[in-house]
Amino acid sequence: MTFKVTILGAASAKPSATRHQTSQLVNVAEQFFLVDAGEGVQSRLMRVGVNPMRLTAVFISHLHGDHLFGLFPMISSLGLMGRKQPLHIYAPNPFGEMLENHYRYFDPELPYEIVWHEVHTTQHELLFENNALEVWSIPLRHRVPTAGFLFREKPAGLNVDKEAIERYGLGVAQITAAKRGEDITLEDGRVVANGDITYTPRAPRSYAYLSDTNYSGKAVSLVKGVDLLYHEATYADDMRSDAKKRGHSTTLQAARAAVESGAGRLIIGHFSSRYKEPEVLVEECRTLFPESYLAEEYKSFEIEEKKLR
Repeated sequence: MTFKVTILGAASAKPSATRHQTSQLVNVAEQFFLVDAGEGVQSRLMRVGVNPMRLTAVFISHLHGDHLFGLFPMISSLGLMGRKQPLHIYAPNPFGEMLENHYRYFDPELPYEIVWHEVHTTQHELLFENNALEVWSIPLRHRVPTAGFLFREKPAGLNVDKEAIERYGLGVAQITAAKRGEDITLEDGRVVANGDITYTPRAPRSYAYLSDTNYSGKAVSLVKGVDLLYHEATYADDMRSDAKKRGHSTTLQAARAAVESGAGRLIIGHFSSRYKEPEVLVEECRTLFPESYLAEEYKSFEIEEKKLR
């Protein structure tokens, strides 16, 4: 099953000739989620081969323009394209006021419903859930209310060991019960513990998006063991004082978050326009956390399945 993150924008406040403002696409089992929406995001979605009509939901970390200015044109385009199914948008307050103004001036009669879910940026709470995935909010420390997002795959269902099926002569009904987690009573009255005949085929995968923020130990504690971590690194570490004042992080603070969370890999992004060659930033990260990578636009990071047996 696919679990992939594609970078659509990696700049901070200002776009440049080579970098767009922040946005990402998360694909879990061919369900598509947009995370932040820097300007021009709809054309970048199409460039990576994903029609915006396929979006299941949009997650907005905070209401600064470089994370939001691409959303409203896309809302209009989806109307022109004839979208019918609701679009769920998760964003902090007062996003509802912005949406109402958009309706008033640009789209008074959209052919589809927008369902806004308020993100409470001081709480760690379940925002979205379906049969394959959970998305949780992560409180962050920025100049305005901001939340990150944790995408976590649900555990796979139990499999029944083939040798156990043969050894105990299990029938279809017993196999089905074992997959539900039940112990099995054999014809001779013996009870076989569920754990002796079943196994979980693969470990659940996870991705954490820690957008604009000072280093946060609380955020790190909420993403322990994450397979892939995105952490903003607006500045090199020699600008730690500026980062703190502006509600941002440095390279080594992002790397520290990866180390302390036990992340498998780290992606850094949201680069200040002062860095024409962001490779210097990732090299600084790698002095502390070798599995660090740049958020290069249109690059995808796949989280491979981890089979348990």
